[in-house]
Amino acid sequence: MENPMNCAEEQPPPSPLANSWSHQQDSVSSKTEKPKAVGGFVLVHAGAGYHSESKAKEYKHVCKRACQRAVDRLRAGALAVEAVAAALVELEDSPFTNAGMGSNLNLSGEIECDASIMDGKSLHYGAVGAISGMKNPVLVANRLLSEAQKGKLSAGRIPPCFLVGRGAHDWAVTHGIPPCPSEKMATKFSLSAYKRNKRKMELAEKMDTGHNQTKKRRQSSENENGSGCLDTVGAIVVDQEGNVAAAVSSGGLAMKHPGRVGQAAHYGCGCWAENACNMNPYSTAVSTSGCGEHLMRTMLARECSAAMQSEDAHQALLEAMQNKFISSPFLASEDRVLGGVIVLRCCRCAEAQPSQDIQAILDPHIQTTAGGCARTVAGHRGRRVSADERRGVSPRPPCPGWGPLQQYSNANPPTARTHTYTHT
Repeated sequence: MENPMNCAEEQPPPSPLANSWSHQQDSVSSKTEKPKAVGGFVLVHAGAGYHSESKAKEYKHVCKRACQRAVDRLRAGALAVEAVAAALVELEDSPFTNAGMGSNLNLSGEIECDASIMDGKSLHYGAVGAISGMKNPVLVANRLLSEAQKGKLSAGRIPPCFLVGRGAHDWAVTHGIPPCPSEKMATKFSLSAYKRNKRKMELAEKMDTGHNQTKKRRQSSENENGSGCLDTVGAIVVDQEGNVAAAVSSGGLAMKHPGRVGQAAHYGCGCWAENACNMNPYSTAVSTSGCGEHLMRTMLARECSAAMQSEDAHQALLEAMQNKFISSPFLASEDRVLGGVIVLRCCRCAEAQPSQDIQAILDPHIQTTAGGCARTVAGHRGRRVSADERRGVSPRPPCPGWGPLQQYSNANPPTARTHTYTHT
């Protein structure tokens, strides 16, 4: 999520990349393994944003561990939805991510988390918002999803798919998910960031009112938006049967108002997964990161999934980011729009031949050199970007494949910590 205040770590200068496709090799890593058995495909991200280079190793390690956790589940025969949940648990357990342990603190000095998960096979979805006292919010979201798949409750009641606050916490406890005291979820990084932000707010309140205050506030907001963490974590998975799943988790904005729920919990905004069917020739999975309010008002995850059904998915995805997000009329009043997605799609042949090689399942039109049909795209519109730049769409990159190292942007983009595993 976007952090309008300081993040739980120091931020380096913004990326010098602008208005172009680029390979961010220091902030993205990929690995290909070739075991005998088909394993599937896993792509995770630790959040788009400006992350401290001093912790680059930690980000890469946690992404790698998350991938490996999901891969282990796939090798054991688990479905995509189980594997994606396992990846998110690893990301939430890291003190370096803004999800689960180490999440941003709100105005009251408490941690409230959002998470959601979607199963492309059943099209069921589960989510929690502003939940406290749960180490792994994604497990609660996943349990909501699995309980909903069992059908109606007693007396014909509809099972919930989205719970918030105390109700979500109590439901989790009654369904066997152990609570975790909020004070144990805070880390030295999140606590120090909270103290810094609180001091900044106290100083701001002492400033004189009037034009100078408004001007300073606007300048401060511009600087913070330019260097803030957009750190919703997420993952997308294809299992050996060709099923897809996606999930996201976030601690939300630093110093947010208690009860605020971001895009990580909202349907069609944080993640999307949908297996191929008669109406859709491709299976698609999407996970988003960025400013929650921007992503909610545009339902970016679902929009990108719909774009991926086009034959020329490359161009359709770029146009979706441009027209449905960067230049969206729903965000016309915003000085900046900040967001990014990781996406993948698979051919329908996955359902017909579940035992075939995963390489034959992945869409050849968007296959990466690493063997995965994944795409990382970031959209960032700022007040200094000209109208011509906002209307324009960057050309295709020189290489024919879509790689997780490639990025689309209309201004200085947020970086993305991602890691992929492909098993063929």
